[in-house]
Parts: sequence; C-alpha cells; structure tokens
Amino acid sequence: MEYQRVLREYFGYDSFRSIQEDIIRSIGSGRDTLGLMPTGGGKSITFQVPALAMPGICIVITPLIALMKDQVAKLRERGIKAVAIFSGMSRDNIVAALDNCILGGYKFLYISPERLTSDIFLTKLRRMQVSFITIDESHCISQWGYDFRPSYLAIADIRKQLPDIPILALTATATPEVVKDIQHRLQFRKENVFRMSFERKNLNYIVRHTENKEAEMLHILSSVQGSAIVYVRNRDKTLEIARLLNDHGISAAFYHAGIDSRDKDKRQQQWTAGTTRVMVATNAFGMGIDKPDVRMVIHYEMPDSPEAYYQEAGRAGRDGLTAYAVLLYTPDDKRKLSRRVSDNYPDKEFIRGIYERLGYYYQMAVGDGEGCHYDFDLHEFCRAYHLPLVQTESALRLLTQAGYIHYEEEEEHTSRLRFTIQRDELYRRRDDSDDTDTLIRTLLRLYSGVFSDYVFIDEKFISEMSGIDLEPLYEALLGLGRARVIHYIPRRTCPSVTFTRKRVDTDRVVITPAIYEERKESYAQRIEAMKEYALSENQCRSRMLLRYFGEHTAPLCQVCDNCRKHRHTPLSELHYRAYREMLLHLLSDGVPHSTEELRTLPIDDTQLKPFLQRLIEEEAIVLQNGMVKSLA
Repeated sequence: MEYQRVLREYFGYDSFRSIQEDIIRSIGSGRDTLGLMPTGGGKSITFQVPALAMPGICIVITPLIALMKDQVAKLRERGIKAVAIFSGMSRDNIVAALDNCILGGYKFLYISPERLTSDIFLTKLRRMQVSFITIDESHCISQWGYDFRPSYLAIADIRKQLPDIPILALTATATPEVVKDIQHRLQFRKENVFRMSFERKNLNYIVRHTENKEAEMLHILSSVQGSAIVYVRNRDKTLEIARLLNDHGISAAFYHAGIDSRDKDKRQQQWTAGTTRVMVATNAFGMGIDKPDVRMVIHYEMPDSPEAYYQEAGRAGRDGLTAYAVLLYTPDDKRKLSRRVSDNYPDKEFIRGIYERLGYYYQMAVGDGEGCHYDFDLHEFCRAYHLPLVQTESALRLLTQAGYIHYEEEEEHTSRLRFTIQRDELYRRRDDSDDTDTLIRTLLRLYSGVFSDYVFIDEKFISEMSGIDLEPLYEALLGLGRARVIHYIPRRTCPSVTFTRKRVDTDRVVITPAIYEERKESYAQRIEAMKEYALSENQCRSRMLLRYFGEHTAPLCQVCDNCRKHRHTPLSELHYRAYREMLLHLLSDGVPHSTEELRTLPIDDTQLKPFLQRLIEEEAIVLQNGMVKSLA
C-alpha cells in the first residue's frame, strides 16, 4: 500500500492515527476534503503523506511563518524538498523558489495567504503541476470564525485558476456554523467532512475562583511539577509575571510579539529543552510548538472565545499523560470580559477617524496610496493623535476586513547582509577564529552577489551547512559586523500598514453589517460562552467545550473540577444536565425510540431510572410500551 510505505519510509510510523487515513484517501482520490482534528492530532501527516505519494507539488497555505519554516526544515531533514515563501523575502529569491517549483524541484510549497495575490505567484502558478492545495487554519476564511483573516478570501480566486485541483482544508477549532461556511467559501463541489472528537481524556479542565491570582498561580505551580505555560493578555504583564515567578524560585521567561526574533528563538529553545520551566506569554506564543510534555497551561486572564481557550489549553499533555488546563477567575473578570466587545468593535465614526488619521500620518492625498507599504509603530501613532491603544488596533483590523488597508501586527523581515570590503581584501584577511573563517566560506558558497548588494539569509540554514551552532553563528555574524567586514541586519518583526486601495474621503468609508454588526454579535456570543464556562458549577467543563464544537453526546470527563465535586452524588444537577442534553439530542428526530437504545448513551445504569422519572415529571418526555418520545 503506497500510503503505508510513505508513512514508514519518511516518518517512521507503522500505522495511521484516528481519521488520518480517511482524510488521506479522500484527498488522494481527488475529493475536496475538510479535516477537523484537535491540536496535536497529527494534521501534517494528512497532507504530507498523500503529497509524497502523488505526482506534482502540494501548495500549503498557512498564516504562521514560524510554523512554515519549522515544517520546511523538518521535511528537508527527511530528504524531502520543500520551500517557503513569506513576507520579507527578496523578489529574486521568490522567483528562484517558484521557478524550482515549476521545474519539479520541490514537493511542497509553503506560502502565506497574503502572497497569493502577488503577480509573480499568479504568473508562476499557471505553469506548476499541482497535486492539491492544503489550507491550514482554514477557520480563518470564515467571517463567523474567531480568527477571521481577509487575506484567506483570496484562496477562492486560486480555486478559479485551478478548478480541477482538490482542496484539503484543516482546522483544530470550528463550530458547526464555521464548518459549513469553510466549505461554502472554498467552493467545495460536495460537502465532505471528517471529524475527530475534540475530547482530550488526559486533560483536566479546572476553574479556580480566587481573589488573589498571583498566590493561586504560585500555589498551583508549586503543587504540580513539570513544564508549563502561563497565558496573559498584554506584553507588560508577561514581564511582570515572569519576574514574580523567578523571584519565587520558579524559572520563567516571557514571550510576546514585540520581542527580537533572536531572543524569541533562544527563549523557546530553552523552554523546549526544559532549562526554563515556565513560559509566560501572550497568545503570540504556541502555534506550531512541538513540546509534548507540557504538564500545565494556566490562563491568568480570560481568553475571549472558547476556540482560543481550547486551542491554547490543548497545548498541555500532548504526550497523552495527565495534564491540567487551569483558568484563574476573579469577580472583576466578568466586567473586563464584557468591556472587550466595545474595545474590539469601537463606534464606526471612530473607525473612520482612524482611517483619516492614517492618511495624515503618511501624508497621503485622497486618490493616492494604493499599494503603498509602511512600517507602523502603533504606540507612536496613538501618542501622536492621543488615541486609545486597544480600540485603535481594533479599528485597524476592521479597516483591514473592510478592504481599505492591510494591517499586519507582526510582519517578519528576514535577516540580510552584504560584504562591505572587496573580495581581494577579504582573501588577504586572516581571523583567529575557526568559526569566523568557516562562516565566511559558507556565506560565499551559499549566496551570490553579496559584494554588490544585500542578500536575504537564513541563519538556521547557514548553521546546518557550516556545522556552527546557532549561538556562536550569531556571535560570529555580529563580530564581522563590528569589524566592518559585513553589514548585518538581523531578522526582526514589526507591524506594518499597506494601503490596499486608493485613499477615499472619510465619509465614503463603508463598514458593512457583515463586517461590523454581524461579527460584533458573533463575538458577543463567544464572550458569553466564556462567561458561562467560567461561572458554571453544575456542568462538566469538557462537555461544555465539546458541545460548543457540536459534540452533544460526549460522556462526562470525570476529571474536571465540577465532575470531581459531584462524583459521588446519586443524580446531581451536573449529571442531570448532561444526560438530559444527550437524550434530547437522540430524540430530536421526533421519532419514538426504544428504551434499549438509551443504553448506548453514557448514562450510569443506577441513575437511569431517577433521571427518566424526573424528565417525565417535567413533561419533557413520554414513556409508553417501552418507547420514549420527546415532548420538548
């Protein structure tokens, strides 16, 4: 069997997990396919295996540059040719990569959604032999998704250009509404969904109501050993909490989007290796991390959607061993959570005002500006016009969704360098450091044109080719810079703004109901779902999350704080609510069902009779001649 051979030969596994093989066979037979797999469910296998078994190249669309680079590196380690195209690359490097894809030099082309509409890509795409298109984080294409990204809408245009090429959409977080919307927007020829249960049996969901989050967090981390992540809402808080933990003898580092790329890499490596126990981070940390032994994820502050909470909490316990997802809650959190609706959806006049000030900021005349791209300092912009930070950033995102600009919170600029001395002078130069001489030889071998212009470089690739570890490599590059042998500009990330159309008069800026009112209502519903999760004392927390994602018949987890509290109660309110939902879901077809069918539901035999009796008394069901029917 070809798929089994590829799995063994390239990835070292003897068998597929769960629905992996079903998805692989579906896309392999040319059918548009949507795979719903929880975090850690093995999504990459579902497209990498069939792509290696099929002729042509697989195009992988993902918004996560760090994950993109990581997967390309891992494929190359296995001898598989793969390449990534993302912001910050030079035009020459992009053209060279795409030409190699046309010539058949690669099996995988990873690309960010923003690059799909570039003239270079669209021109080269027509000449590629594409096996299929994979869309990771596919919930981003749905306006009902919690992480909608307008750049994903361009995928539908690619579909028009390659009408006969199947699409594999993958996501770890999608409600039933989003599942239908993904297939509609990607123009699936026929609905085709494979679902893996989102249940995480080894993950203990816990909510701690406390007046002192710091003390509670320290107590929890002292009680449960092992690697941990603490999620907070803003950058300043990451530093504050990391300092608190270190002061109490718990090794911790902080991580957010504004940190220098080199520091990010170093901190993540130390945390992955276990040198640092706790990573205190904003939601910028976590996508694509490959650390199975995280024992605990603590949310110091409330996330604003069950999707975000499930995904972040799910980074614990990927090794299958017992792990904990803890949410810390104080009475003030409810008020803060409600305020996020107005923070994320400020008044339309405020949004139009931000657009007008952007024009002033960049001295952009009405009728000009289309395609103009700028680095953007949000804090400086807000200081210049005395604007509130949170609402301003929300306005920029809404203007992006409306199509007037493209605001990128974390655009990556690839490292680059050029030699500042001539080749002859370089050859006469001698250095006491073996690493430095090896580095210079490697640079000259890998990159052409380094004496005449800047070239974009990849430090990890240089490290692999030279045999120099990353840290000494960075030091050698900086040393050559200090010696004025090269001019080295390290990789960095910074926000950016692109005017995607000509600037219009402020009163002509249209924020449609689909972008504003409808999404605001959807966001408010997600906020309410998080409040219910935090405040509930009589529902299984695992079931609450699973029900949100459309799984209505999951059993009680027996390990969350609510289940533990009600474990020895004959028929507690928790058990009654869970069983009632399961039974009414079974009876929702309006047809009488045999009482024997009830034994297929995860209802304890000792609780079945009092449970049915209570439903009859509440006139929710009728029981007659061994048959049960819903009256609800």
